[in-house]
Amino acid sequence: MAKATQPRHGSMQFWPRKRAARPYARLRNFAGDGLTAVAGFKMGMTHVKVFDTDKNSPTKNETIALPVTILECPPLKIFSVRAYTHDAYGHKVAGEVVVAKEKHLGRKVSPTKKPSSSLNFSNFDRISVLLMTQPHLTGVGQKKPQIFEVQLGGTPEQQLETAKELIGKEIKVSDILQEGEYVDIYAITTGRGNQGPVKRFGIGLKASKSEKGRRRPGSLGGWSGQQHFMYRVAMAGQTGYHQRAQYNNKILKITDNPEEINVKGGFKGYGLGRQGNEFILLQGSVPGPSKRLITLAKPKRLHKKRAAPTVDAISLESKQ
Repeated sequence: MAKATQPRHGSMQFWPRKRAARPYARLRNFAGDGLTAVAGFKMGMTHVKVFDTDKNSPTKNETIALPVTILECPPLKIFSVRAYTHDAYGHKVAGEVVVAKEKHLGRKVSPTKKPSSSLNFSNFDRISVLLMTQPHLTGVGQKKPQIFEVQLGGTPEQQLETAKELIGKEIKVSDILQEGEYVDIYAITTGRGNQGPVKRFGIGLKASKSEKGRRRPGSLGGWSGQQHFMYRVAMAGQTGYHQRAQYNNKILKITDNPEEINVKGGFKGYGLGRQGNEFILLQGSVPGPSKRLITLAKPKRLHKKRAAPTVDAISLESKQ
């Protein structure tokens, strides 16, 4: 049997544990005003030296080291604008206007011959935009853009005005987020393939002289009355490549100078950041491997905001 003190890990909230539908996240709720989310590509991790200015911190007025994740954020563009109406059955798309005409857009969707710039929505309750990335401006080795939907904040009239202002413009991360802010991270975790219950759920090993395997669940007898094993029993299956949310991540620095963040020899599996893009330094780690698109949304459950420390130095030593 598994250990009584630690029988298994894994929240029952995430079920079924199947592969994500696509390699970048789909957001379903938003907070804040204006454009509520942006995105960037994960480069890798390094560490920084910061001067802790938090008066409640045990290391206040000291220089400490913090791990950071660096994201490369090329400018975003609006692919289309959607209008929604609401009834007793929920929100429904009332109209959509495609406003983008890009060189590599045909790799993702059938390009529109005559993109429009006028938004003539007569009846709507909500406006959202479909943002388009420009991965060809980075070193990820991809030209096909990603397209993801972001809801605009404010009243319906304010949402429409925001959409009109952003059409045809390149949206920079620094226009939406600021240093010291908190953001929610949405990403697809690193895929591990098919794994057993010990690695997948953290169940304990059975006794050394146990029959029929040490790395199997201790008993399946009480769960087979429905002609199949219930999902509550830790079984082997897909591990990783799931969408996950990580709340309240602090932005330590935003810069447009790649020389400030490029480590010697480049980031492992990614390379070097390019001129013309912006770079975000997030405190701590971020789900997913390098080159994966990470979505940054304005926080939904921020209870207490702490002052961001001052970044004194960024480690540029080789990560190879």
